[in-house]
Amino acid sequence: MDAIDRVVMNARLNHLGMAARNGQPALKLAVLTCMDARVDPAAVLGLRPGDAHVIRNAGGRATGDALHALAISQAVLGTREILVMHHTDCAMNRFSQAELAQRIVSATNHPFHDELEVFTDDNAAIIEDVGRIRVYASLAHRDHVRGFLYELATDVLKEVIRQ
Repeated sequence: MDAIDRVVMNARLNHLGMAARNGQPALKLAVLTCMDARVDPAAVLGLRPGDAHVIRNAGGRATGDALHALAISQAVLGTREILVMHHTDCAMNRFSQAELAQRIVSATNHPFHDELEVFTDDNAAIIEDVGRIRVYASLAHRDHVRGFLYELATDVLKEVIRQ
């Protein structure tokens, strides 16, 4: 059985219980975090199915796609608060733009010229992403945006920026 079959089977076995079946999160919360498999936002934040929207990408960055997802989360599905959660030992912090692009080129034999959201300072990246969210005009609710750093080694969540 491959990984997709296993998670599909798990999904069929799990029941959402009290989770909002209309897609509106019970906590009116959206979480923007990294796609890193070591980060389990539900476990870290104590979320249950139906509590929050979780938007994941490389680095947990407030990219155009992430901002669009947040706009839909708010305008269509009723979220009001945004939690940005980066983590320590992130690949987007360990590699340069050129190194990551070269790895993609090596894996695909295809030129790669897109800009990647690499960073060198965890806290500065969180502050930058919270700032991007706060000025994004397509978000109806920009007054409750907070940024956190999840420390993998200690399993500790530290607040970096709060409005």
